Amino acid sequence: MSADNDARAPQPPDIDRLIHEPSRYSIMALLYVVERAEFLFVQNQIHLTPGNLSAHVSKLEAAQYLSVEKQFVGKKPRTFLRLTGLGRDAFENYRDKMKQLFSVPLSKKSSLE
Repeated sequence: MSADNDARAPQPPDIDRLIHEPSRYSIMALLYVVERAEFLFVQNQIHLTPGNLSAHVSKLEAAQYLSVEKQFVGKKPRTFLRLTGLGRDAFENYRDKMKQLFSVPLSKKSSLE
């Protein structure tokens, strides 16, 4: 294949790589459908260790996609996770781009962009 052919190859939509990672996608998808969720609930739902979930949460928090709220319920410390407005928008954008990727063949996409 020549360099000219490579230059004209259609490109898939630019997707958010932070969300694209499977564990972070699962966290975002779960939080998208609830107002907030307790850390332990998220951990049990997506089957991650506390340390693994914490590492992914830290990356999403650094991107300002979610917020972490620590509070006491009775005498027990609890950690709650919530999508921010930016995180909600990013997830919707990611979802729309993935739908586009799977619904329109790449050869037709290049003519749409």
